[in-house]
Amino acid sequence: MNVTDERFLTRNGLAARQLAVLLLNHEADTRMPRVRDFAEELGCGNGTVQAALQLLEESGAIETTARGHLGTFLVRSDRSVLWRLSGLGTLLAAMPLPYSRRYEGLATGLRGAFEAAGAPFAITFMRGAGARTAALLEGKVDLVVLSRFAADQLIAEHPVELVAELGPATYVGAHGMLLRHGADLDSPGLRVAVDHASEDLRMLVERVFAGREDIEWREASYMQLPDLFARDEVDATVWNLDEVQDRIGLGVDVLPLGDEVTRELSLRNSSAAIIGRTGGAKALAAVRESLDLSLVTRLQTEVLKGERVPSY
Repeated sequence: MNVTDERFLTRNGLAARQLAVLLLNHEADTRMPRVRDFAEELGCGNGTVQAALQLLEESGAIETTARGHLGTFLVRSDRSVLWRLSGLGTLLAAMPLPYSRRYEGLATGLRGAFEAAGAPFAITFMRGAGARTAALLEGKVDLVVLSRFAADQLIAEHPVELVAELGPATYVGAHGMLLRHGADLDSPGLRVAVDHASEDLRMLVERVFAGREDIEWREASYMQLPDLFARDEVDATVWNLDEVQDRIGLGVDVLPLGDEVTRELSLRNSSAAIIGRTGGAKALAAVRESLDLSLVTRLQTEVLKGERVPSY
């Protein structure tokens, strides 16, 4: 059965679709709300609710049983069928470009977790947390994946909220300072690469070189960085080490970051966060409680270890 079935285009069918949304997070073997409670929430009659529940049973979405004075219990439900009948559609998440194995693992884990929760899920890839957040605010995507640090900044400035945080090393493994071999950090006119499309890295590099008025800033993306170092056009930067692994030649040294504040910022940058619009889409609310975040990190770890082929 699906929503193109003419029965789901009737008044009873429309009520069934609304009930499907309500039942997505209803646990099996628990008592269901009374028919009149459903009717009050949906703004329809008891008979319409009873007919809608029968439609959901006939479609294979749910199975219920009456237990006398205890009420009606949900024996089982098929989340994928409920989702399809609800008409909620596909959840779309915006992620960074999958240029590192860590991002590929993250995308694989998110897809696996959402599918396990019975929600159709798709990913679009966009460079820059600002661009991804703009797409979220414009309603073009339902979710945005970014660092916890960037999420905190955006939550303070826009009507978005934290949906989940996945923990250290889920967004990036570590940050470090890249220094061209032979360059002197203290020399005036040091040419430092900065990517203003990445709020995370911009904040980190500015923190590392705070107080230096002799810096010559060079705009650069991760794709340009290897060539800029190879052509002796930049001397230093702070970067996500996942991105530079196997991309930067032997002429570049990797140094640890300096003070405690910078290390704390780097840690917050390493944790992946998921944000959504405040109030959220109905689809997100329907899946939120059923999302197993441990599955995301487990699948990501398997991809990082080479035990699973990325699939997103």
